[in-house]
Amino acid sequence: MQHLLRSLRAKREAEENGFTLIELLVVVVIIGVLVAIAIPTYLNYRKGAADKAAQSDVRSAISTLENFYTTNNNTYPDTFSNKTGTITLALATVATTSTIVLSDNVTMNYTNNVTSYTLCDKTSAGTAGAKVYYDSSLGGAPKQVTSGAPAYCP
Repeated sequence: MQHLLRSLRAKREAEENGFTLIELLVVVVIIGVLVAIAIPTYLNYRKGAADKAAQSDVRSAISTLENFYTTNNNTYPDTFSNKTGTITLALATVATTSTIVLSDNVTMNYTNNVTSYTLCDKTSAGTAGAKVYYDSSLGGAPKQVTSGAPAYCP
């Protein structure tokens, strides 16, 4: 009798080892739901970070342009468009230069309006269509728009 009880107990323990298919499916579904929530949130954070990098690049460019203006007899540098990476500011008549370093995936346009300038900065990694612009004749902080950007923002 003891032998029969031991063998039944051993058989029951052998059957209870491991997980059932239903338990495994429940775990996979829970992981799938968590991933479905996490991925869009992560992508939105990345877009927001890219947009903030573009705004930071415009602020940095404003400081560099104003420094260039002061250093070079109140003259703004020559115009440039669709520049990426490191931008060298220069004048045809002056030997001094300054540089603006842009973040990855950022493109900047600059227009010299003689007494003022305009900047437009956009990132390919941020919010679709979002651009950061600045008009020195208006002053203030750089502005970000997703539609209806000024004409100097291609």
